[in-house]
Amino acid sequence: MIQNIIFDFGDIFINLDKEIIYREIERFGGSIDLSPEILNINYQYEVGAISSHDFVSALTKIYPKATPEEIIRIWNGMLLDFPDERLAFIEQLAKEKKYRLFLLSNTNALHIEAVEKKMGTEKYLRFKNSFEQFYLSHEINLRKPNAEIFNFVLQQNGLKAEETFFIDDTKENTDAAEKLGVKCWNLLVGKEDIVHLNTKLPNA
Repeated sequence: MIQNIIFDFGDIFINLDKEIIYREIERFGGSIDLSPEILNINYQYEVGAISSHDFVSALTKIYPKATPEEIIRIWNGMLLDFPDERLAFIEQLAKEKKYRLFLLSNTNALHIEAVEKKMGTEKYLRFKNSFEQFYLSHEINLRKPNAEIFNFVLQQNGLKAEETFFIDDTKENTDAAEKLGVKCWNLLVGKEDIVHLNTKLPNA
């Protein structure tokens, strides 16, 4: 019986344009093939190992044609809209108190600051307060799909894997959680929507 639900954030609640990085960075002399160096910088930033300033500085060295402001604009440009029906959905689910609700997101300081600005502080806090715990990778220094992050959430909150349902749009992440016994929904962006959660819950 499912008692706990863990939600991803990007492309589950807020819509993303992940391809903007590839489209825009070519204009500044970058390659659409992200190098191991860039992937490592992103990883370090998402687990809070480097600051926003160091992250932007590192990218401006790789893309010298881009100013720090342009890097930030492109980086935050992947954040699109947060549909009101999804906010209403999670608030109603929280109100019902049928499940313990958690958010678990690979994200970073620049994105969270931009999300709050885009949504407005009042709406952002309404969203955040719908969850018992609001886990952001750069704050807890852990990142999906590493098993350590899932074990951290389960152990810190006394959750049983078999009673927990995890939703993420990245299959690598749901595959990792499933190996720990967590039931999962790998949501197909553009074809499925979190507001239809009840059709996917194992005990619905």
